[in-house]
Amino acid sequence: MTTASLIRLASLDQLHGDGPHTLSVNGFDVVVVRTQAGFRAFQGRCPHQGALLGEGEITAGRLVCRNHGWRFSTESGEREGGPQCLTSYPIVEKDRDLYIEALGLFGARHRVDAVRTLKSLPGPRGLPVLGNAHELDASTLHLTLERWADKYGPAYLFRIGPKPVIVLSDPKWCEQVLRARPERFTRASQMAPIFSELGAEGVLTAEGEAWRTQRKLAVRALAPTNFRELYPKLQTVITRLKKRWERAADLGSIVDIVEDLKRFTLDVTTLITFGHDINTIEDAEDVIQHKLALMFPALNRRIFALFPTWRFVRLPQDCRLDRAIAELRAWLGELVVAERSRLAAEPRRAERPSNFLEAMVSARDEEGRPFADEIIFGNLMTMLLVGEDTSAHTLGWAVHQLCDSPDSVSQLRREADRLLGVSDVAGDIDTANKFIWAGAIVNETMRLRPVVPFQFLEAKVDTVVGDLFVAAGTRLAVLMRPGTRDSRHFADPLSFRPARWLDDTLGVHDASVHTPFGSGARICPGRHLALLEMKLVLAMLYKSFEVERVSKAEEVREQFAIAMSLAGLKVRLRPRSNTSAKTADS
Repeated sequence: MTTASLIRLASLDQLHGDGPHTLSVNGFDVVVVRTQAGFRAFQGRCPHQGALLGEGEITAGRLVCRNHGWRFSTESGEREGGPQCLTSYPIVEKDRDLYIEALGLFGARHRVDAVRTLKSLPGPRGLPVLGNAHELDASTLHLTLERWADKYGPAYLFRIGPKPVIVLSDPKWCEQVLRARPERFTRASQMAPIFSELGAEGVLTAEGEAWRTQRKLAVRALAPTNFRELYPKLQTVITRLKKRWERAADLGSIVDIVEDLKRFTLDVTTLITFGHDINTIEDAEDVIQHKLALMFPALNRRIFALFPTWRFVRLPQDCRLDRAIAELRAWLGELVVAERSRLAAEPRRAERPSNFLEAMVSARDEEGRPFADEIIFGNLMTMLLVGEDTSAHTLGWAVHQLCDSPDSVSQLRREADRLLGVSDVAGDIDTANKFIWAGAIVNETMRLRPVVPFQFLEAKVDTVVGDLFVAAGTRLAVLMRPGTRDSRHFADPLSFRPARWLDDTLGVHDASVHTPFGSGARICPGRHLALLEMKLVLAMLYKSFEVERVSKAEEVREQFAIAMSLAGLKVRLRPRSNTSAKTADS
């Protein structure tokens, strides 16, 4: 090992404890752990689905991946219970710094020859200048892309104006692209300035070292290890939601259940990630939701617009949006000022931040400076948007599916009656983690109705996907649903069958193509909280109430605005009788 072949990895003073520590060398992710024999460095991505191993934990000499619990020896990198082994990189300690052997690291690169180019791809014929833009409706864009995938196959081409977009639906190709982020693929380049214009420039759109720094804060704040301490707050919000629904049931009123669920997820997000209880569930007004509701449709319109008209002419909808953003920013600004005052009075709080807001205000960026207000506000806005819509709409789709699946409702109620007894909300995190059937319902709902039906990306460098050459700057749409609705991966794929997630004898079940939270290093950091929220709400709802869909099934429809929401679902709730509970328990 020569000095010329070494690259500085980190200062030893930065590596506190045993780790794991996520580090990056020229775009390569490396995980470093401390063992009895000294520091060891391994590939930074889990060989399963490419999750960052530095986001996991060390338990009994094993590096445990946060995603699916794969365990690797911190000495050898060998996987416990499987043949996989992490690639180990030689490292050297010198002058209180840690160096890595460059030749071993970059030897991991490999070349795959392409046999096809964009010109060989099929796709819908477009018009001069417009391309296929005249065929696209932003509110149903995902359905159009899926319909074309059925017609043209797992890789095809369409155009937004003169710009080509590759659409991929083969699960292996989609996984390859998602796992190659952020080194080879990024979000489409027009997205970052649009998010910035709307005050939502944060970890969702950040790239490079800025993303890595912000990602660490988000992952730390949303780590499952925090849930035991945070659980009472979640329990409080669910109890409020139950009381809101009890009032609606007593009045016999029709419930817009998705709007109620948005209140719930917004309250959870602000309480857990901001440390601030806004309690919209018990508030008759819906001021914040009204403002947030303008954001996703605006993002959707602007990202897929042929021309940025809003930058030259302000229409009434643009003015409404401007006012909403200004008011949201003012509200968030008050939270930030209050947090800075608390940290000034209690500086030791910065050593162990209790929530995401504390972490953002007290942290330093990749250059050692406090985060700029724009970055703090952008990340807080991102948390509000993503935390509110995605879980609420998944729960709404679950209720819609359960209205036509009485057997699934019975199974859910049996589980809730058994685990909760006379209570309606799980009293502790250990009980909450036992909701296996509720988890199966959530997974089956996300398989059929993913709230992120596709990801819009862009190649950073010339690369190859499968056998297709993709030039730098080419845009791609990675479809998440076609693989999960394919009989080659799931038996009876169009049917709602939660039991498939609990019994592997029910036919084909390829869970690897089911990636509702994404895959690779940029997998959603809030997925564990989202799953916990959804299981608890379903258990409470169906243990406590009879749920009747008032709207017709065919009136409930998919609607796209960055996330896939549902429109048209209205329900009526009735208190569940003791007789019903005894019947479900029998």
